[in-house]
Amino acid sequence: VQLQAYGGGPVQTGGSLRLACTASGRDISSHAMAWFRQAPGKEREWVAGIKWSDDVTYYAHFVAGRFTISKDNVNNTVYLEMNRLKPEDTAVYYCAAKWGIIRSTPSEYIFWGQGTLVTVSS
Repeated sequence: VQLQAYGGGPVQTGGSLRLACTASGRDISSHAMAWFRQAPGKEREWVAGIKWSDDVTYYAHFVAGRFTISKDNVNNTVYLEMNRLKPEDTAVYYCAAKWGIIRSTPSEYIFWGQGTLVTVSS
């Protein structure tokens, strides 16, 4: 599976951005898709996940209520709608895919996109 992430950029505190990740190369109907992020000097952390087959979603506690993960079956694209952004949301955001259920450990994900930078200014 090839993953292409895009949609990052600069935004002010309280603003919104929508990230997108398009998958190609393989049937992903049995995959779980996730967004991770990595801030400078910090470890990569899981943000949200969605199970492609049944739309089950999970969120990290620090984004619950602000971020929404969704998918477009026709275009094989996963979105991350980010609202009420904070400076601490500044990071490179990565999309990732794995077979089976949603997990929060980066090492369990086989396929990764290239990352897209989100910068939230105060």
